[in-house]
Amino acid sequence: MACTAYRDQYIEGNLQVDMPDPTFSTIAEAFSRTAEKYDAFAEDHPNQTRMRNKVHAHIARFIPTGARILELNCGTGTDAVELARRGYRIHATDIAPGMLERLQDKVLQDNPGDRITFQQCSFTELDKVHGAPFDAVFSNLGGLNCIPDLSPVIAQLPNVLRPDGLVTWVLMPPVCLWEMAEIFRGHPRLAFRRFARNGTRAHLEGLYFTVHYFTPKKVLRWFGDEYAPLAVEGLSVLTPTAESKNFAKRYARLYRALCWLDDRLASRPPWRGWGDFFIVTLRHQPK
Repeated sequence: MACTAYRDQYIEGNLQVDMPDPTFSTIAEAFSRTAEKYDAFAEDHPNQTRMRNKVHAHIARFIPTGARILELNCGTGTDAVELARRGYRIHATDIAPGMLERLQDKVLQDNPGDRITFQQCSFTELDKVHGAPFDAVFSNLGGLNCIPDLSPVIAQLPNVLRPDGLVTWVLMPPVCLWEMAEIFRGHPRLAFRRFARNGTRAHLEGLYFTVHYFTPKKVLRWFGDEYAPLAVEGLSVLTPTAESKNFAKRYARLYRALCWLDDRLASRPPWRGWGDFFIVTLRHQPK
């Protein structure tokens, strides 16, 4: 997951980037610093693996194999590599050079041919993305939650998305039952941090930036009537958050029960708008 946005720079051996916005620069530096740890944390992480598999299954329901997908906030390329294995063609973009270096290593190791290309570029400057138009625009695990309003990004989607193309974004909502349960452990600030009016101050690798949380209703309103909603699905509604690595191992039977229940509630209201994340898919239908 990379909460990422800044000035574009096409990567071909040159990772020096002009970033006039200090907030974007901070985010880029924070995620570059944590890139190696990010991959290490994901190893032997059954809960995060389940979450990614749920996202990939959602994509398979709506986006046909062979489609060209623009990925925003690709991080270290975990999703790009897996989707390429499944037959998609991915143009992966991110703000953090450290993240893209990890992606480059994975591309060299996995050898997906021409199914993965990558570019260092801001999701706020989609007019500079190479290779448009795409069949779909994808962003996973809250990368877009680093700005308070998604409408400037949505306004640029016609620059990169073909008519009838799809948008699948995985975003963080305010209601996360797993976090809210922290109130019973005496952690009220953690329990209700997502409800802060002006976002929540996040800390990563000694640097600080703000994370914002969106309801599905607000996101659909930002998209407007030129995008037809196809699905909203909660992700980890009852199961732990992506940060929880050991719960699934320590309490395997309870975890399996929560997964069973989670699978049956995730697409139903009001559960579909709750969780660590939610998945929203829309079709671009310009008038």
